[in-house]
Amino acid sequence: MSERDRVLAALSAEATSLENALSGLSEREAVYTTRCPPWDVAALAVHTVGSLHQTTVALEGPSPAAEEVSVSAFGYYRPEVRFSPEVNRARVESAVEKAARRSDAGEPGRVLGRVRRELSARLAVEPLDRTVRTRHGDAMTLTDYLVTRVMELSLHGLDLADALGRDPWISPEGLVLVRDVLFGAADRDALERVLPGVWDGGEATVAAVRAVTGRSSEWVERSVLEAAGARLPALG
Repeated sequence: MSERDRVLAALSAEATSLENALSGLSEREAVYTTRCPPWDVAALAVHTVGSLHQTTVALEGPSPAAEEVSVSAFGYYRPEVRFSPEVNRARVESAVEKAARRSDAGEPGRVLGRVRRELSARLAVEPLDRTVRTRHGDAMTLTDYLVTRVMELSLHGLDLADALGRDPWISPEGLVLVRDVLFGAADRDALERVLPGVWDGGEATVAAVRAVTGRSSEWVERSVLEAAGARLPALG
């Protein structure tokens, strides 16, 4: 299996899992609070669906010049203007406004289904060397950009599951991809001592992902994680 195929499989699995969860939302659940204030479940769902739609936006835009240096999937999450207070405020307000205009609680799930199907057909014919420009101005290979979409769906999927009081629905394919982005450069033995079970691909891996993305009540010193080789992304 090629790297593009592996990423596409993870993207499909994550999008499908999220679609199933969102399509059955009740109006009561839609207004549950999340760990991403002031977003409730509906607003966070809108934001997460929008993150997948950004792939279509990127594909429809002009490709970067051949001589531009591509940003890696982890490099996409570097701390700079994209996570400034101004950019975050615009991101937050946009999702709140769109959620307020929803026709019903299941609308984000239906939109996600449509986006997923249309994008799947389009990605199937994109060349392996395709590059895109992100909304933040990065030049990226399409494959690396799709990894960031898996990150968005997976991490916000954890946020939504927690808000709804459900077990995480993160897919095995998505979890392994996120694990590789965050821990792929680490010393395996050193990281295992800090985050036991991180390489297992199960609940311990989910716990490790939570630990380095601010989604865990169990505090692990940043310096300890970085010393073991974990990569801590800047998240909005």
